[in-house]
Amino acid sequence: MTDTLRRPAGASVRDGASARQRSGVARDSSVDAIRIALLVVVFALHAMMFGVTMGPDGPVLENALEDQGWFGPVSWVVQVMPLFFIAGGFSGYHHWRSMRARGATHADYVRARLGRLVRPAIAVVVVVAAGLVALSLAGVPADVVATAGFRIGQPLWFLGVYLAISALVPLMVRAHERARVLTPLALLAAVVAVDVVSLSTGIEAIGLANLLLVWLLVQQLGFHLADGGLDRLSRGTLWGIAGGALALLAVLTVVGPYPVDMYENLNPPTVALVVLGVAQLALFQLARPRIRAWVERADASRAIAAVGERAMTVYLWHMPVLVAFAGVLLVANATLGTSLPEPLSFAWWASRPLWLGVGAAAVVPVVLVFSRFERGRRMSRAGSPAASATAPTAWSTAIDAACGVAGVAVVLVTGFGPLQAVVALALLTIALRGSGTLLAAVQRRSR
Repeated sequence: MTDTLRRPAGASVRDGASARQRSGVARDSSVDAIRIALLVVVFALHAMMFGVTMGPDGPVLENALEDQGWFGPVSWVVQVMPLFFIAGGFSGYHHWRSMRARGATHADYVRARLGRLVRPAIAVVVVVAAGLVALSLAGVPADVVATAGFRIGQPLWFLGVYLAISALVPLMVRAHERARVLTPLALLAAVVAVDVVSLSTGIEAIGLANLLLVWLLVQQLGFHLADGGLDRLSRGTLWGIAGGALALLAVLTVVGPYPVDMYENLNPPTVALVVLGVAQLALFQLARPRIRAWVERADASRAIAAVGERAMTVYLWHMPVLVAFAGVLLVANATLGTSLPEPLSFAWWASRPLWLGVGAAAVVPVVLVFSRFERGRRMSRAGSPAASATAPTAWSTAIDAACGVAGVAVVLVTGFGPLQAVVALALLTIALRGSGTLLAAVQRRSR
């Protein structure tokens, strides 16, 4: 998730060479740094959403920020997913072009991305499913177990969508190279069409098409960041783009049909998130020189790279850790009488710094243990696992990517039950090992 273009100013030649040896692509310190900052925002926001109390009917685990009118304007600042996908597009653009220059195929690229993204997902599904089964066997009420599984599964939508659009990076880069303006305009027209049909018919399921279209379009914005096109824009033009996008977003939400809350615009995603993404892109481009200067001044490139190599692990494991922490608080309340303040009360707000600090500290050892799955095996010069016995084809790779997305969707939609976990693990294993490789192994055994 961290392969990007430029080596940060001030980094040693040895550091730059090491980065190139690992990924084949040098790094852009501003993109790497903003990705870590966005990860911190996501963790903090998810942590703040936790409302843990003991109700008359038993434990209550709720979203403390849900249905709060004041949160709408705040969401314009903390809804950072568009910029996440822009950074992913920047990284994917340079990663694919670097692999292509070394003779890699579309299938090689997708296999490399599947390996990087699916391994940590398998670890999460195994551990979380086993943990929830253990809770059920220990007598924890079924609704509490189901709520815990739902909260843990919520962030997985990102992984499913990221798998899908990552598999399409080579195709979308080709479209960008041939029609860098027409491609995003065509995607924008499709996004708007889906919104219009969904809003006019009242059939929300139609809007699910934008789970792919919106994030493909936002990823395409990352390509424009990556190819240097934005570097040719003056600061005045960038401020104008940011201001115009925010003004349009205000019209779409205050006057138009979209909610002010950018998290309500997330499920399913709407054109409002695209407009927010344009504003975030322009503001980020304005801030890039300062970010690079800070990285150089603070000599932070090593720390940023270390976190970046574990970014997906942090993303996937922070919610299970927070849910486990909430469970500890409920147990402490039941056994020791520890107080659980009412969500959004003064005592609750006063306890948030401690909650955030302890939660972050608890995530660190978990990430250190499970990051080995994300970092995985070394890649060959072509970008595919060096130990791969069967060369991937376009069709087999498409099947593998579809299995990866489906495996995530199973637990996202239906939860982490034993049967669902087995199905998800089977699909994710196909995605990781490769349908072609597995089929060849079955054929060898049948001979």
